Amino acid sequence: MSAPAAAPTVSVVICVYTEDRWEDILAAVASVRAQSHPARETLLVVDHNEALRVRLLAEYEESRSARGARGMRDVDGVRDVGGVRDVRDVGGVRGVRVLANAGPRGLSAGRNTGIAASRGEVIAFLDDDAVAERDWLRHLTEGYADPAVVAVGGRTVPIWASGRRPDWFPEEFDWVVGCTYRGLPPGRVRVRNVLGGNASFRREAFDAAGGFATGIGRDGDRRPLGCEETELCIRLSRARPDAVLLIDDRAVIHHRVPEAREHFGYFRTRTYAEGLSKALVARSVGAGRGLESERRYTTRVLPRGVLRGLGDAVLARPGGAGRAGAIVAGVLTAAGGYVVGSVRARRGGVVFSSAPVGEGAHG
Repeated sequence: MSAPAAAPTVSVVICVYTEDRWEDILAAVASVRAQSHPARETLLVVDHNEALRVRLLAEYEESRSARGARGMRDVDGVRDVGGVRDVRDVGGVRGVRVLANAGPRGLSAGRNTGIAASRGEVIAFLDDDAVAERDWLRHLTEGYADPAVVAVGGRTVPIWASGRRPDWFPEEFDWVVGCTYRGLPPGRVRVRNVLGGNASFRREAFDAAGGFATGIGRDGDRRPLGCEETELCIRLSRARPDAVLLIDDRAVIHHRVPEAREHFGYFRTRTYAEGLSKALVARSVGAGRGLESERRYTTRVLPRGVLRGLGDAVLARPGGAGRAGAIVAGVLTAAGGYVVGSVRARRGGVVFSSAPVGEGAHG
C-alpha cells in the first residue's frame, strides 16, 4: 500500500499598497506564520509605494539580516497585532520577502510579480486586510491530493468596522466587500472561478494560462474594479479543459470591512464597477462563459433574497425592506455598468492584457 502524497509546498502572496493598513499587514503576515501547514515563504508585494517598501524591509528583511550577522540565538517575543498573536524572534521574522511590484500599478501586476518570484508548488493569495484561520493552508492544500485540481479557494467572512452587519446589507451581495456571499454552495465543491482574496493555484496553472490580466482589477483606491480572478479562471479552463477548480468553505479568512464600505454609496459604486468589469471579462472570454454563473445568481439566488427581505418586512424584522431594495438596486446598477463597459470595450476605450508570468527563482 503506497503512502499518501505529501502536501504541496505553498508560497503566500500578500499585495500591499498603503501604510494606512500597516497594522492589518502585520496581522495578515502573523496569521500566515501561525498556520498548521506552514508556508514555505510569505511574499509582500508593494504596489509602487517606496516609503511602504522601505518600512516593510526594516520590519522584516533587514532585521532578519542583522540577526544573522550577529549570530544571535532565537528568542521569541509575543505581541498582539490586530487581534492575532504575532510570535516573532527578536532578530526579525523569517520567511518573509519584500518585493516591489515589477509591473504597472494595480493588484493584477502585483500578484504576477509574486508568482514570478515564488518558490512553492502552490501559490496562495491573501488580502492585506485579512487574517487567516490556523488551518487555512491545510484545507487549501488538501484539495490538491487530486492531480486534476489546479485551484482551490476558501470562505471569506466579513469583520464589520461597526461591529455588526448593517441591517440593509444583503448577504447575497457580500462580494461587494470582498467576502463569500449567500448563494455559493457549502462544503468542498467544484466552481467556475475562485475568489481572489482567498485563493490558491498550482504553479502549472500559470504556465498553462499566463498570469492575471492587467487593466481589469483594482488599482489602489481608484474605482473598485474586480473580476481579474474570474477572467483568469475561465482562461485556465479553456487552456486545460480537464482542470478542476474548487472552493472549500473550511479554508476560512476574516476580512476587515472599513466603515466607509458599510454605506449605500459604496455599495452602489462597487456594483456599478462590477458591471464594468464583467463587460471586460465577456469581451475576453465571451458572454457565454463570462456570464454563466451570473445568470444563475441573478435568476435564482437574488429573487429568493428579495422575497426573503419582503417577508422580513412583513414580519417587522429590521432591515427587511432595505435588503430587498438593495438587491434590486444592486442588480440595476451592475446592469448599467455592464452596458457602459460593453460600449467602451467596443469603442476600444478600455484596454487590458494578459501575458505569461516571468520566470521566478522557484525551484
